[in-house]
Parts: sequence; structure tokens; C-alpha cells
Amino acid sequence: MTTRSPWSCILWDVDGTIVDASEGILSRLTRCLEHFGRPAPTREELVHWIGPPMFESFQKNVGMTPEQATEAVAYYRAIGKADGHTTGARLYEGVGELIAEIADAGVPQSTASSKPENQVVALMEHFAIAPRLQEMVGATPDEKTLASKADIVAEALRRLKADGVDVSRPVLIGDRHHDVDGGAAQGVPVIFVRWGFSWPHESEGAQAAVDTVAELRRLLLVSDEV
Repeated sequence: MTTRSPWSCILWDVDGTIVDASEGILSRLTRCLEHFGRPAPTREELVHWIGPPMFESFQKNVGMTPEQATEAVAYYRAIGKADGHTTGARLYEGVGELIAEIADAGVPQSTASSKPENQVVALMEHFAIAPRLQEMVGATPDEKTLASKADIVAEALRRLKADGVDVSRPVLIGDRHHDVDGGAAQGVPVIFVRWGFSWPHESEGAQAAVDTVAELRRLLLVSDEV
């Protein structure tokens, strides 16, 4: 029996899709917002923070100006660097094994995350996923030069293509409407996972939505009798 994929390459969002980093994010956000005299989010309100670029979230969620948001992002990232980017993070059960199985089937994979790329690399290395990925793509440190999901998806495809990967049938795995919208902007279908931080309506526009890793596997890998 051989295993193949209907997709020529697979792109992965990170927060809420591969990794649950909510514990560390909540702690860092609390310290950051209190420093700037803003109310800290509750755990339930993290849904408003996890997924979009932090530069955007500081403006939208607590009313900061772009200048204030720039300062807040720098302060938040400094806390993260001091804490260690992997502190409090955990893999969603079964996702690491699925990524390994996809790699073993010879299907190229890359991250396409709104997290700063250095944090993406730190997380993927920490959880021993890095060797399974062709590329690790995230936002630029300022979260402005390269930050939108559409641009990050385009960059992931660009790097994969430069590696000689067939990017004619890509798919993006994500958990927020930003993933759906960003994929659509680049003509990339999205499989929406519901185990992350999202509202039910956010899957609208996705090619499919799944509740479990087993369901996701069935959409990414097909076994053929030989």
C-alpha cells in the first residue's frame, strides 16, 4: 500500500493549528497591556488576539494608534524573547504525527504563519517538526513589512517553488478567517480546523472544515493498494 496526497504541497498555519501557545500568549499580553495601562484580556477574549498580526490586534482590540501599536509590539516581543518563544506552548494531539506522515509520503510542506518567522522556527525546532518541513515561513519581526496572511502564503509558495516544488495544487491548513481570506487572495483552498481559536462562522469560504486530526488526514492523504 502506498500513500499519496491529492495536493502537491501543504501549507500550515501555526497558532491554533499546529501549536496551542495560548498560555504563553495570555501571560505576555497581560504583562504588556498592563505596562501600557490597558486592560488585559481574559482567556475567553484570546480569540480576538490569536491569529491576526499583533500590530493589527493592538489597534483593533484596545484602540492603540499605529505608533502606539508599534511600541507595544516591540515590548511584547521583548517579553517573548526573555521568556523563550516556546514557553507554555504545546502541540495539538496528533498534528505532529500527521506532519511526519505527510513528509514520509514525500509531500512538501511549509508553515505560513502570521507569527514572526524567528518564533515559528523556534517552535518547529522545539517540537522536532522542522526536519519535516521544506520551508518555515512567518512574518517579518516588525509584523508590517510581511504580515498579511495573503502575502505570507505567497511567500511560502515562492520559496517552495524556488526549491523546485510543484506548487500547482497547494492547500492551506488554518483555524481563522484570516487564513480563509489569505488563501482565497492567492487562489489557495483552505481546510479549516476547528480545534483552534475561532468563532463558528470563520470557516465560511473554506473548502472543508474538520473537527479532528483523523478527519484532516483523510483530506490530505490517500492510501492506494499496490
